[in-house]
Amino acid sequence: MVSRNTLTTVGGAALMIAALAACAPADETDGASPTASASTNSCAPGTLRTKTAGKLTIGTDNPAYEPWFSDNKPSNGKGFESAVAYQVAQRLGYAAENVTWVSVTFNNAIAPGPKSFDFDINEFSITDDRKKAVDFSSPYYLVRQTVITTKGSKIANAKSIADLKPAKLGAQVGTTSYQAITDLIKPSTQPSVFNNNDDAKAALVNGTVDGIVVDLPTAFYMTGAELKDGVIVGQLPQVGVPEQFGLVLDKDSPLTGCVSTAVDQLRQDGTLAVLEKTWLTQTGGAPELQ
Repeated sequence: MVSRNTLTTVGGAALMIAALAACAPADETDGASPTASASTNSCAPGTLRTKTAGKLTIGTDNPAYEPWFSDNKPSNGKGFESAVAYQVAQRLGYAAENVTWVSVTFNNAIAPGPKSFDFDINEFSITDDRKKAVDFSSPYYLVRQTVITTKGSKIANAKSIADLKPAKLGAQVGTTSYQAITDLIKPSTQPSVFNNNDDAKAALVNGTVDGIVVDLPTAFYMTGAELKDGVIVGQLPQVGVPEQFGLVLDKDSPLTGCVSTAVDQLRQDGTLAVLEKTWLTQTGGAPELQ
């Protein structure tokens, strides 16, 4: 069953963070930032060059999925990424009432060109290719890609990557989940591409695909709360540097350094670790695929 949090306000989440941060486990990253941090003075409240003076505009996709958001309402402060966004906003000097959310599709957010947001949070993995078009903040989450299916499918009992090669797999377009299929699993059948995870999930239910690849927290939520007879087949191996989620900004945005500094602070004081425990299910029950 997926772990769900009962906090109802951003303020409530902040109180829990304050209470738990002192005993939070150390974050798994080494604190290295893909972009230079900014000085405290240059990030002082009221000095940031945001899209709208006095406001912080944050983008994400619609629908916004559990457990990253709750009830498809990014502004309610519930879900891991909503909570992270409001914590970053707070560190930048913006109260919740001065945060505005805009809807931006995944692919549009990482495409070249001016953005409608100050930063976007939508499970964006930091990659060298994407950094050619946009800026990323310091990482706020380490990612594992996971294969899910339903009971009775041809891959429900798969134990290795080799067991997955004959399968028809799919993932959301433009994601590292899809890249994990093509580059790591390398199935014998061309994988399916979907506009979003809802479409991928529907294809799994109707048997169009044998399995789909999503990040681990999404895998736990889908199999525990959304899919009848959902099964986590297993986590895919980490190859090289661990995959990391970062906030997306305009290329060469004047805000990148300040946003990275805020994320670094959240990691260093234990807030990110607390938010992970609050909103994201632990990895137990997700075997490793070799």
